[in-house]
Amino acid sequence: MVHPVQVRIGLQQITRARPPDQRIDCGRWEIQSQFVDQRRRQQRVPDAGQRDHQNLIDAGPAKALKFLWPLRRERYDVSFNTYPQSKIHYRFVARFIKASQRLSHAYDNASALDRLLVNRTVPQDYALHSIENNLRLLSLLGVGPKLPTHDPEVFLSPEELKWARDFAGGPQLAGKKIVGVHVGSGKTKNLELRRWPLDNYISLFKQLLGADPRAAVLLFGGPDEREDHERILAETRPHPVQAAPSRNLRQAAALLQKCDVFLSVDTALMHLAAAVKTLAQIVIETMTFNPTIEPYRRPYVLIRNPNLQGRHLEYYRYDGRGIRGSADELLACMRAITVEDVLGQVRTAIGAG
Repeated sequence: MVHPVQVRIGLQQITRARPPDQRIDCGRWEIQSQFVDQRRRQQRVPDAGQRDHQNLIDAGPAKALKFLWPLRRERYDVSFNTYPQSKIHYRFVARFIKASQRLSHAYDNASALDRLLVNRTVPQDYALHSIENNLRLLSLLGVGPKLPTHDPEVFLSPEELKWARDFAGGPQLAGKKIVGVHVGSGKTKNLELRRWPLDNYISLFKQLLGADPRAAVLLFGGPDEREDHERILAETRPHPVQAAPSRNLRQAAALLQKCDVFLSVDTALMHLAAAVKTLAQIVIETMTFNPTIEPYRRPYVLIRNPNLQGRHLEYYRYDGRGIRGSADELLACMRAITVEDVLGQVRTAIGAG
């Protein structure tokens, strides 16, 4: 789980800590490029042109090596593997590009091979947020954060802000209490099993909108949620439910600023809502939720899962593996949170009493 606004915090602090004659190249996912490129504080990866990101796993060994090979010539002094990138593949990349100092965290799946791939580590701390865990890497360079406090930053263009303003002021949303919702949860490993049931979302929307004509639901997500959105829209007519027409995460961020409340499990969109300071946030507790990934420095309401009782690390650790448990067990765990549990918190957030 890498969240672009979290990574930016670490990069910003590292950039401010570096001497002016040094350069920072940032290898990142395409999702992160949407944010880092707007107010760049580091240069593009040399020789990569406009392709300064690459999904090395999806690309396959041949394309991945072709992308990484030119980076060996850069003779990097330092490489950072950001937290919580626990898969060993990321540490292999640090070794392959021949960085002199290869900084990472010591994860639960650390082995003798890790000592060959990275040469400077700090222990991970499940009690600290991912941002704080990343800032601890600075200590390996003998420096520390330069700011007394730090917040995620998302720099949106005037055009993006106007687009969101015009959409929120349109006939379907003007004057409404906008309830932003992300029904997804990512599809890597088995993380899809931590979703709150779609039937529950549909029931929630019907009950909320049927009782409160001031409210409207705005669905956020991408291609992974398209089928879910189509079903929701079909089964909630004629209630005011629509899918956000954002073409990328930057537009989604601008639109999140217009929401009165945002509801989700722990996903990248949860962090994005926190970064743009959505008025209220409600998080449905999953097996993967813990202090490392809560909304950073923002108030939020956590709807407790009665089946977890603080046993999150029994289900999920940063060791490159998925959530522990059978599909039936994990789905049953998420069904333990009732529609009534969520409905009451949403109604409170929009002032429905």
